[in-house]
Amino acid sequence: MKRIPLISFFSANLISLVGNNLTMIAVPWFVLETTGSAFQTGLVAFFTALPAILAAFFGGTMVDRYGQKRMSIISDLASGITVLLIPLLYGTLGLQFWQLLFLVFLSALLDGPGNTARQALLPELAEAANFPLEKANAVQQAIQRAGTLIGPALAGFLVVWMGSSNVLWLDAATFAVSAALFILAVPSSQPRVKPESRYLSLLQEGWQFVRRDRLIMALSVTIAITNFLDTPLFAVVLPVYAEQVYGQATALGLLISSFGAGALLGSLLFGLVIFRAPRRLTFVAAFIFVGLPFWALSFTPPFYLALAALFCAGLAAGQLNPLIMTLIQERTPPALRGRVFGMITALALIAAPLGMLLAGFLTEWRGVIVVLLIIAFIYLLVTLAQVFNSAWRGMDQVVVTDK
Repeated sequence: MKRIPLISFFSANLISLVGNNLTMIAVPWFVLETTGSAFQTGLVAFFTALPAILAAFFGGTMVDRYGQKRMSIISDLASGITVLLIPLLYGTLGLQFWQLLFLVFLSALLDGPGNTARQALLPELAEAANFPLEKANAVQQAIQRAGTLIGPALAGFLVVWMGSSNVLWLDAATFAVSAALFILAVPSSQPRVKPESRYLSLLQEGWQFVRRDRLIMALSVTIAITNFLDTPLFAVVLPVYAEQVYGQATALGLLISSFGAGALLGSLLFGLVIFRAPRRLTFVAAFIFVGLPFWALSFTPPFYLALAALFCAGLAAGQLNPLIMTLIQERTPPALRGRVFGMITALALIAAPLGMLLAGFLTEWRGVIVVLLIIAFIYLLVTLAQVFNSAWRGMDQVVVTDK
């Protein structure tokens, strides 16, 4: 019985993740069907990405001020309502394009605090369930990996079967179910700061903590750098690589799926076995294996070797995320978790579009192989930093944060 809240938490996250995948596929397809404009579809994507950065940075303070459970529920309900209004307005009063932009902007803006709230809430639920935090983070990451691997394909099938507007109705329902699970089964979490506390002071307090804790600061910078490298790999570099080296779109899908399958297995292995290993050793070893495939791909190997290289990279990456989440959760006082996770997420989100812009320019200018070698070299530098940076020694130290 004591694990019901934790199981409900994971179930709500899975359902909410399905909803996010449905949104990711159904909304652009809905725009294309109703407007026929690629430019307007891109504009909708921009208005979805921009608020995510703002929500991550500023929403963490709301999580600490109003409580993790409350913000999770508000986020799900608000996202569900904004998604619901798209087909509702379209089928009744009519939906102007500016209204669609406003709704997707608002949905993404309200979704961010909910994600931060759940990252901050997980340690308390795991402790109450007498479930190791490393395992809890591994399960959470495995859910995200599985959802990313399966969700888009499911969404594509549903769009064909039901139509994009009907999928949006279903999408709204998933957010309602997720909120209901939180309302019924997840214990209330009290706000950790006084509601009358000044917003900017709370925000500054969170930043000061990140800046003072050497390990969390080093992790934040590392996450930003790897997001700067990984996001353009899948959005820019691999599509060009698959077209130039293997000459077919199916190669791209299989390469990305191979990474996703490895990441899912890596998360599961971490939760079952690897979480018992020394953390710093696991961290360094995982970074070595994440970086090696970039060197391998630069030699344009046979396709089966490229698949194996990306599977190995995913296998290592799947172990890194739950380990990083555990370290940050353990070292951050509960009253600061919302702000700390929000700031770290914002740094990662800012780095991603910058990386895609630079990767696109360099790929066009110098070629995809040169870009792969640059990414491999930067990963090597980051790996060396794990070995020689004294901040990483804190990984294997037990830190108790009760305040």
